[in-house]
Amino acid sequence: MQKWALFLGAVGATLASQFIHYQSERHPNRVQSVSHAEKTCQKSASQKNAFAFQKDASQTFGVFGGGGAASYNEIALEKNVLYFQRTLKKMGFSIPPIFFANGTSGEKTVRYIDSDREKFKSPNIPNLQGASTYDNLRPWMREAGKQPSPIFFYFTGHGVLNESNHNNNQLMLWKDEALSVQDFTQLLDQLPQNLPFVTMMSQCYSGSFANLIYKAGDPNRGVALQTRCGFFATIKTQPSVGCTPEVNEADYRDYSSSFFAGLSGRDRTGKSVASADYNKDGRVSYAEAHAFAKVDEQTTDLPISTSEAWLQEQVTNRTLREKLLTQPIAPLAKIARPEQRYVINAISQKYGFDLGRSLTGNVKSLKEGTVKSQEDQAFITRLSMELINVAMEYRVKSSKDQSAIATLNRLLKCESGNWAIAKAATQANAKPRNATQPKQFKAK
Repeated sequence: MQKWALFLGAVGATLASQFIHYQSERHPNRVQSVSHAEKTCQKSASQKNAFAFQKDASQTFGVFGGGGAASYNEIALEKNVLYFQRTLKKMGFSIPPIFFANGTSGEKTVRYIDSDREKFKSPNIPNLQGASTYDNLRPWMREAGKQPSPIFFYFTGHGVLNESNHNNNQLMLWKDEALSVQDFTQLLDQLPQNLPFVTMMSQCYSGSFANLIYKAGDPNRGVALQTRCGFFATIKTQPSVGCTPEVNEADYRDYSSSFFAGLSGRDRTGKSVASADYNKDGRVSYAEAHAFAKVDEQTTDLPISTSEAWLQEQVTNRTLREKLLTQPIAPLAKIARPEQRYVINAISQKYGFDLGRSLTGNVKSLKEGTVKSQEDQAFITRLSMELINVAMEYRVKSSKDQSAIATLNRLLKCESGNWAIAKAATQANAKPRNATQPKQFKAK
């Protein structure tokens, strides 16, 4: 009983960290954080492929990924990009330029296991344009900001925990180049305020990037005027799973696999999955795909979105957190949005919880051996997070804090978007114009 009381009491910004132990993601022992504020662009003669943004595109897609070096550039990361491309194709989009690991240099940097032996191969990704570097990310972001369509940015790679500031973790680019939340967000600060930006990131400690909603990525500087939101594999203090040198995709279990399966209706092996259209409007939103992943993903990840991270931060003390988790589940499920209700009901059913009782009460009544694994603990933590999200959303919307209400509503609106909505909006607003050549620049 004492273990579970502590378990539930720990839910929050560092949810259940003392109970869920992860195998650390492989990354270099030595990582230097690079400040990019005054970094000059250095040309690379080995990568001169031009890429273009189509002016009539309904969505601007950006894809960066891979490890920072061959030693941790697992084939699963390459296969994640390929699955993303299949997802785009199924939903009627063309393949955007891809920036992955060493790019088109020809070096064998993708690590995989063949007959129990470690091997390496060159990246083999359609429309691979360059390396995953800041020198490519910065001009890509600048040109994306000139397009009329919303941006969807996908990062699949590795992350690094900032021990001194969990709100400013880092993602890894090629050649062990660490890009912090604040450095990344400074690129977003240069985008037009009326250009929506959505991201999905699957690296370790990725929840820290939920701070991209703030100016310069700093929670102390207030929410940025530009509409931004994101979905992340796990909270800012925890590693994620999914980086493997194994080649069989049928065995992959990770957040991005489940997110894109929910969004497109097909998993990475091509099989149909249950519809994630929980509000029955004929479209699957990002938020619904995120909810699908919380139930579908059989791992220790704790998926979180920008609005959820913001709501969790509103829980200012442990007493309030414990109070929220001692409320009966049913009333919270009733006021939840459809995708939240799906998560609550699905996980509650998985463990036979009585919705008339609180989560705390249900957990205390669990039979010995019901929670057998770290994955089970993660599912119950996901449920506790969902209940807190619902309760805090209700509290904010019922308050008289108009600034907080406006912030929450803007985040929820951003997260409720999807690619189909973007395409329909662009087609509806399309106007005849003279043909123009697509904007090009050289990848490095």
